Amino acid sequence: MATRYPYLLVALGAAWLAAPPVLAQQDPAGALDRLSEASAAVGPGTALARQQMQAGDLTAAVATLERVLTNHPEAYDVLLLHASLLCRLDDGDGARVEINEVANHPTSRQAWAEVNSACGPARRPGRGY
Repeated sequence: MATRYPYLLVALGAAWLAAPPVLAQQDPAGALDRLSEASAAVGPGTALARQQMQAGDLTAAVATLERVLTNHPEAYDVLLLHASLLCRLDDGDGARVEINEVANHPTSRQAWAEVNSACGPARRPGRGY
């Protein structure tokens, strides 16, 4: 049989060699677990969101920042980055709610500059840190 169908054996061998990548595909739950772990801390979560933004996946970046904010509601610069993404996604009302949330809390100039870049010039609420 091997001499009669040599191409069949080659094809079966190639299929067997190609099977491990197919079998090794990531499971969705594992991918979600990795995203959750990456966004558990402020620094890594913000870095992941910025990577997603650079890749053009703004909705994934919003979700990442929301996970960060769930664990760290006091991360006001992250809240402003979230607001800037909401503006970019045409949710100005949602962005204004986020911006008002940081009133009287310290935020960086960079975070505020990102809000102004995405949402347009706006009065900075609170004490003006």
